Amino acid sequence: MNDRLLLLARILLAALFVVSGFGKLTNAAGFAGMLGKIGMPAPDMLAYAVGLFELLGGLAILIGFQVRTVSYLLAAFCIATAFIAHTGDMTQLLKNFGLAGGFLALAVAGAGQYAVDRSGRSL
Repeated sequence: MNDRLLLLARILLAALFVVSGFGKLTNAAGFAGMLGKIGMPAPDMLAYAVGLFELLGGLAILIGFQVRTVSYLLAAFCIATAFIAHTGDMTQLLKNFGLAGGFLALAVAGAGQYAVDRSGRSL
């Protein structure tokens, strides 16, 4: 049962990042405009980098590849983006904190048996 719940957790956490990353890559100009408005350097390049990171990170979590390592990276990403882009919206800020918590729990638990890595032991 635990392995099935870990799979469900991975699917639920990955969905946001796969969809969001794909959206950022297909509308990089719009996302770059938002990044420019908040004062981020090299917004065009950063838009593609963030979109690719979200898409690939989400896919890695989804299939269970290097789950512990990717979970730590995505948790850090969620905390960083909470403070960079979401300080004006408490709901978005707390959503990012919640996602970070989910990724930290996944990092501790590992991917489970329904994963490319099977044990989830990436570190």
